[in-house]
Amino acid sequence: MLQELLGKIENKEYTVGIVGLGYVGLPLMWTFHSNNMPVLGFDIDTDKIESIEQGKPYIKHLGQEMMQKLSDSEKCDATTDFSRIPEVDALLLCVPTPLDHHREPDMQYVEKTCLTVGENLRKGQLVVLESTTYPGTTEELIIPILESKSGLTAGEDFYVAYSPEREDPGNINFDTGSIPKVVGGHTQEGIDLACALYDTSIVETVPVSDTKTAEAVKITENVFRAVNIALVNELKVVFSEMDIDVHEVLDAADTKPFGFMKFVPGPGLGGHCIPIDPFYLTWKAREYEENTRFIELAGEINTSMPQYVIDQTLKALNAHKKPLNDSDILVLGLAYKPDVDDMRESPTFKILDLLEEYEANVSYYDPHIPEIKPTREHDEWTGTKSISWDKKTVEGFDAVIISTDHSCVDYQQLAEWSDCIIDSRNALKGIESQSDIHFWKA
Repeated sequence: MLQELLGKIENKEYTVGIVGLGYVGLPLMWTFHSNNMPVLGFDIDTDKIESIEQGKPYIKHLGQEMMQKLSDSEKCDATTDFSRIPEVDALLLCVPTPLDHHREPDMQYVEKTCLTVGENLRKGQLVVLESTTYPGTTEELIIPILESKSGLTAGEDFYVAYSPEREDPGNINFDTGSIPKVVGGHTQEGIDLACALYDTSIVETVPVSDTKTAEAVKITENVFRAVNIALVNELKVVFSEMDIDVHEVLDAADTKPFGFMKFVPGPGLGGHCIPIDPFYLTWKAREYEENTRFIELAGEINTSMPQYVIDQTLKALNAHKKPLNDSDILVLGLAYKPDVDDMRESPTFKILDLLEEYEANVSYYDPHIPEIKPTREHDEWTGTKSISWDKKTVEGFDAVIISTDHSCVDYQQLAEWSDCIIDSRNALKGIESQSDIHFWKA
């Protein structure tokens, strides 16, 4: 059976099913389609399916041209009908793995997806989880569900692998196809089949010994970033008290050609990976009676940064002899990183919440997010619209907090329109103003 499936992959007659067509699944669909592989996408969101059918972009940085090509292609389809699962040869699961309110893994999306897949699973199919998760998920959670619902045996009747996504939305230097893919399998056959599939469309596959090792690779990548970002965030607070510009320090340190890697401080962590994934390992480590002190300390520092921004805002307003209570505050940037419309886990939401707690009058501006769509944790902001960007509107605010430094914003213009700006992103570097302005680096 394996040789027959490998032959289908080589002949590009192997249909790739992708479950979850969001920031991971949609680029993956495009990558396989671009390499002439037949693709069938699955999602419970009818709006996404209609957008693909009509060639309309719903993730801004992926663009109109890509969506139109997916829509026009005879080798690409998308559906909400999961009974079509038997039509595909592989199922790549790209579903959310958030934290619950106790900061523990919320696996409901993975579990529900596996239940549905198991009910429709047929012999010979490959199932690959791409969502970031704790080591052991594939063996301990996914395979038992698939086997119990299908009556089939993993490694004999169907194949299982784990290959973590490495998406970086908006990164113009790398896309899905140009980022090496780590692959771990439930069996050697699972590794071989998954590697052969990804080799059709990804620049390089990196096989590792098993699924839990591949799961640990992704967690390690994100822990590394979370800890180092926490370090520079802590340095930012300390150096600020010493009247030292942390950005100048980091720029100078970055000239060292070895032994240093530059990370940049900010108002907190955003995106689906770094604020969440390290805590999956923390949770799993407790099962082995081990502590993850670095991870937990990093989490404390990073989650404290929105409050630090508010503290700096209080100081800035005080310098203007104004209270935060009843002041009109503009938060610039809702997306978690520059130049994308991705607001998952954005620290801006926490800043908005804190401002409301202080009874400030809060508005936001984000050229990439004209209106806040429903989210899993911030439904109270759903429907809120971005203000218009003009002199009269911006001048009406008592303070402006730069939470995300979109490159399309004219910061010189902002400096001329506002006399109280709290800059959490070093966006005002090199900007000068003729007015009596207070730039507060938060």
